Amino acid sequence: MPRYNRRSFLELSGAALGGIAVGTTVTVAASSERFLVDSTETSASEAEAAGLDVVHDLPEIDLLVVEGAESDVESLGVGYAADSAYSLDLPLEQKSPVTAEDASDEPDYSYQWDKQAQNIPDAHEITRGEGTRVAVIDTGVAAGHPDLQHAVDVDRSRDFTGDGYGAAGPYGGYHGTHVAGIVAADDGNDAGTVGSAPGTEIVDCRVFSPTENASFADIVAALVYSARIGCDAANLSLGAYPVSRKANGSFYGKVLNRTTSYAKNQGTVVVVAAGNDAADLQHDGSLVSLPAEAANVLSVSATGPIGFNRGDDGLDSPTYTPAKYTNYGTNAIDVAAPGGNFDPDFPAGYYYDLVFNTVAEPQFDADGDYTGANYTYSWLAGTSMAAPQVAGAVALVRSQNPDLGANEVRERLRTTADVPEEFDKTYYGAGELNTYEALK
Repeated sequence: MPRYNRRSFLELSGAALGGIAVGTTVTVAASSERFLVDSTETSASEAEAAGLDVVHDLPEIDLLVVEGAESDVESLGVGYAADSAYSLDLPLEQKSPVTAEDASDEPDYSYQWDKQAQNIPDAHEITRGEGTRVAVIDTGVAAGHPDLQHAVDVDRSRDFTGDGYGAAGPYGGYHGTHVAGIVAADDGNDAGTVGSAPGTEIVDCRVFSPTENASFADIVAALVYSARIGCDAANLSLGAYPVSRKANGSFYGKVLNRTTSYAKNQGTVVVVAAGNDAADLQHDGSLVSLPAEAANVLSVSATGPIGFNRGDDGLDSPTYTPAKYTNYGTNAIDVAAPGGNFDPDFPAGYYYDLVFNTVAEPQFDADGDYTGANYTYSWLAGTSMAAPQVAGAVALVRSQNPDLGANEVRERLRTTADVPEEFDKTYYGAGELNTYEALK
């Protein structure tokens, strides 16, 4: 298996691949006005008495998120760290995604190599995910999309950004709607695409604004909320890499581990995209990928075919081929799942090797007011697309076995996954996701 470094991938993607995701990095400096505070030895009332505004009070993990002067935070005499920002693994350039002509007029399962590879129709003979709930912590999920109207729980959906747009809409971009479609696109409306678990309920936990990256604190708050309301899975197709294990990295790690431990104890399986830097997470020294390398999460790498829908000669590479951009590392990855791939020598039609699903492109007027969305379908690729394949599988397993704990679901998916003989285990962890086998 050839190695692809991050520089070569960026050069390739910049040349031809508008729908391929690139690295998940911290792109905004640490905040000078927003802080995470360890509340083990303080409280929200004490923080307010010190002149701070409490943004999130998370007693489940002994954490406050506050805004104000750092000197006022220091006066509390407890551990704290400045908040920072996570970016999405978005295309290199902010372009409208490639869309299928008249995609909403007819079923598009034929484009969905990812669902075909997982035997999703056979899985649906066992369960469609009824009685389960999945949180999508992302840019916002379009409840109005024809393929998601049945699934989005508008009442439980929340906006964690405070930007005023609300929840259950694609206010932060099309990414969250694509992720949600991979989980739960309607299989009974004779239009569009199929999700892994169309019977599940989607809760939109929006942490991205139209022009802002997501703050670490808002992501943590969204994850705590997801566990609090009993979500079977929480999908995080986002991340930060590289983060130093020193300084804020250690504080963030402690907060994340508290958060994911709480989620596990509540029965919520936390599914995280491993990232798209083509990085070896197991041998990167003092660096860490957050939240992919937190405890108690399912970290997901990406796979995909080369040559899908190109003709009658078959695939150049199978659907379980490690994607050229994916982060990897035997002990850093739990499972691999379909996220999309690409062939740099085949710029015409490369998008068939990407993942096809729902998209909602938000529209804003000159004043920044939301005016609606264009509901359509698109091909995208990244570990962002691989993670919701696993979140959908979690919903199916939990629907069939509602008494399984989070660790038991996690191990069910790991033990039923297989490492293909022709590829290196370092890209797969326990192996390639086998959704149907996990149900059998």
